[in-house]
Amino acid sequence: MSTVYVLTLSCPDRPGIVAAVSAVLAERGCNILESQQYGDAATARFFMRVQFAGPGHSGDAAAHPPADAYAGRAGTGLDELKGAFATLAREFAFDWRLHDRADRPRVLIMVSKGGHCLNDLLFRVRSGLLDIDVVAVVSNHPDLRPLTQSYGIDYHHLPVPPGGRAAQEAEVLTLVQHYRADLVVLARYMQILSDDLCAKLEGRVINIHHSFLPSFKGAKPYHQAHARGVKLIGATAHYVTPDLDEGPIIEQEVARVDHAQGPEELMAVGRDTECLALARAVRWHAEHRVLLNGDKTVVFR
Repeated sequence: MSTVYVLTLSCPDRPGIVAAVSAVLAERGCNILESQQYGDAATARFFMRVQFAGPGHSGDAAAHPPADAYAGRAGTGLDELKGAFATLAREFAFDWRLHDRADRPRVLIMVSKGGHCLNDLLFRVRSGLLDIDVVAVVSNHPDLRPLTQSYGIDYHHLPVPPGGRAAQEAEVLTLVQHYRADLVVLARYMQILSDDLCAKLEGRVINIHHSFLPSFKGAKPYHQAHARGVKLIGATAHYVTPDLDEGPIIEQEVARVDHAQGPEELMAVGRDTECLALARAVRWHAEHRVLLNGDKTVVFR
């Protein structure tokens, strides 16, 4: 069975991009399994995601010759493919990445006291619904240690005493490096990351929060929403930047509510929307379906 790769790219929009990428793959006996593209008229920028199998993919033998039929052509390992696309990238000014789909992202989860998003992610991973490896959980509280350890995952309690955020974040960064984490997920982590940590983990941190912002800031947002009689509540998953809760949005989920539901019921609905939005965002990131487009994203679902 052949290796499956994912190519993602963005570049100035112009004719011939899809044809050029397809030609590189065809010349190496690769089979395109999934291809999506989008041209942003406002920025004149082109985005593309291609998932493909190298020679040896299953199918009719006559239609798909064996890998040795391509002897003398460029190799089909990851390094060789990177070389081929690097040459193409110079012509089209690609900003590109090539991934082996067998490489599961290593994820470190950060959480405070609310365990609904953490539990949802861990259950999805165990059930085979989320193709990531959770390598550790970090929390500023000890409450969720039993839940985490029931899944056989390391739990690190790193409190944030007054004036101690810099030292705590240094420990967080050490753990990210120790576990070789590709992604950090803030699963209702109720601390603000410093600009310095945001910069060091740029593009590698996903956060989830309720979608009332900026209307209902501070404590008890669901109580504030109930007092105002809101009809829609939801959650937003986004990349973390130094601009608090304003990073590029990956996914949002909403649910309709009415006057008969009290604050506690709104909170329960809100927790469900947070779980759904965060799980989708993490899955799409892990599958290399999210491409940055300035202050927003292109998501090839």
